[in-house]
Amino acid sequence: MSTIVMTERIARSSPQFKARLAGGFFLLTILLGVFAQGFVSERLIVSADAAATATNILAHRGLFQLGFTVYLIEMACQIATVALFYVLLRPVSKSVALSAAFLELTGCVIKTFARVFFIVPLFVLGGTNSSAPGGVSVLSGFSTQQLQGLALLLFKVNDQGAAMALAFFGFSTVLNGYLIFRSTFLPRFLGVLGMISGLGWLTFLYPPLGYRAFLFAALIGLLSSAVTIFWLLVFGVNEQRWKEQAKAAASIST
Repeated sequence: MSTIVMTERIARSSPQFKARLAGGFFLLTILLGVFAQGFVSERLIVSADAAATATNILAHRGLFQLGFTVYLIEMACQIATVALFYVLLRPVSKSVALSAAFLELTGCVIKTFARVFFIVPLFVLGGTNSSAPGGVSVLSGFSTQQLQGLALLLFKVNDQGAAMALAFFGFSTVLNGYLIFRSTFLPRFLGVLGMISGLGWLTFLYPPLGYRAFLFAALIGLLSSAVTIFWLLVFGVNEQRWKEQAKAAASIST
């Protein structure tokens, strides 16, 4: 089945199916992110020790490359989630839903670009064939300690890029929470949780504050995401009310 045909079938599917699909992609995004960050990045990268980080990466090249692949799949799942949430929440306010989608997609672009700085240290440290394009031979003038320091610096740039993306995710989460609160087809408490979660991620507008508040923001964000995913997968949306709100929105626009 081609991608175009699959996209058309999804577009024609019921709001209930789209809600459950959104919940599924949302769940995948969370699980993949936790795996890549918690079981790969946190395990291999020692933020204060460049030598230990280099040793870990070169000793576990396969795991490190798997982490990069999982990061990319995570972003693909998040983009799919963005599109589905836009379709679900568009009847409440098309302009606000579109703004939320653009803000989150901006965060996805920033975060995906930041992942380039996650994989490049493998080249810097000589974890690839030196005869390949961009191989380690171009860095032969650097000492081992310098290469290790450069690799750790690149990881920190990756972290800063991911933190910048969280601020954009904060804006989109607040807006989506507002739309859910105003909707008639999803419970209001989901919207409240979403807006609180978004405010937590907005602390990354000032990174020093964001890093200090990260534990609180992450716990609230995880709770909000878990409850939203559970509701979408188990209950979905009130289809009758969704169609009524969509019809009302269409009549206003015409």
